[in-house]
Parts: sequence; structure tokens; C-alpha cells
Amino acid sequence: MNISQIIKELNFKAIRSSGAGGQHVNKVSSKVELTFDFENSNSLSENEKNILRIKLHSKLTKEKNLILFCDETRSQHRNKELVIKRFLELLRTNLIRNKKRRPTKPTKASIKRKAENKKRISVKKTLRKKPKLD
Repeated sequence: MNISQIIKELNFKAIRSSGAGGQHVNKVSSKVELTFDFENSNSLSENEKNILRIKLHSKLTKEKNLILFCDETRSQHRNKELVIKRFLELLRTNLIRNKKRRPTKPTKASIKRKAENKKRISVKKTLRKKPKLD
């Protein structure tokens, strides 16, 4: 994954932020929209594209574009930095392959400890009961 090449393929659009904020929010386009086209990307291999298609399928549009927004700060430049950082972290975390789980058996000592603990708890609970008077 070539980060500098991926950043060149990103498309940005500045939008006016929504919500409260008064005059500043109404006249400044500080919200940043990042768009990344997986299908036409030259920086990702076909294998990486397939992995990301599967893992990010809920975040992709019908055209297989990934869209992220950032309107955390009043600065458009800072929002752009934040959305790039968030995008790269999203790619990194989703391109990591999960280790295959190997099933293991409990050790004999742990089985013995568990049985002894169960017996101890059972005795404790039977001692709590009221004695039967026949």
C-alpha cells in the first residue's frame, strides 16, 4: 500500500457545516468530504481491493466509492488532515488479516482445578440449606 499515491487519488470537496454555530458556520465551508474510488485505484492491488470490498461493503456507495466527512474543527485544512488520517487508519485496520484460530484443549491440571472448585462450591451451598428434620 503506497500511502503517497493513495493520497493523490483522493477527491475532496468543501461543504458548509450543519448545526449551530452562528455566522461563522453559515458563511464558511469548513466541512470536508473525502471520496475514494476503489475500482479505479492504481495504488491498491486487486487482492487489497477485494479485501476492502468485503470488509467495507456497508460503507461503500453503489459506485463502490468510499465517502468520509469531517466537520470537527472550524478550520478546513485541519478537517482535511483529520479525514485523511481517519481514512488511512480505516484502510490499515481493514487490510490486516486476522490470525486463524487454533482450537485448544484445557490442560489436565485446569480440569482438575475446575472439578475441585465445583465440589467446594457445592459443599458450601449445601451447608447453607436448612437441615431437614424428619
